[in-house]
Amino acid sequence: MSAETDTSQIQDLLRQLTAAWNKGDATAYAALFAENADYISWLGTRDSGRAAIEASHSFLFNGPLKGVKMPSDGADASLALDIRYLTPDVALVIADGGKPDHAPVTSVVTLTAVRANTGWRFAFFQNTRKTAVPAT
Repeated sequence: MSAETDTSQIQDLLRQLTAAWNKGDATAYAALFAENADYISWLGTRDSGRAAIEASHSFLFNGPLKGVKMPSDGADASLALDIRYLTPDVALVIADGGKPDHAPVTSVVTLTAVRANTGWRFAFFQNTRKTAVPAT
């Protein structure tokens, strides 16, 4: 596969992640992760494994984040800002995050994508809240 094809597939994986979030579909959301993935939220909570990612997102989508949508207006809002291939089968992905309902960007998401037999999947996710550097 070419890097261009891989990049397109990883960007599509990000689009699928946004679509699953917007549907509130924890099963579809978690399916985009490797079985042994780690997921660190912007609150610092850690889910280890696809089942834990699904369980926590099921709670979120049915509770505190019910109805919260991420941009998916066709403007490629979910595309990565940067994709760096660490090996042909592992990519570091940096994307904007925390933009519910088109609010200003409030976080940066760092992911590791890995090539599996079923295509690219995320093996690691961390959502880091953006804050201003304090004046000295």
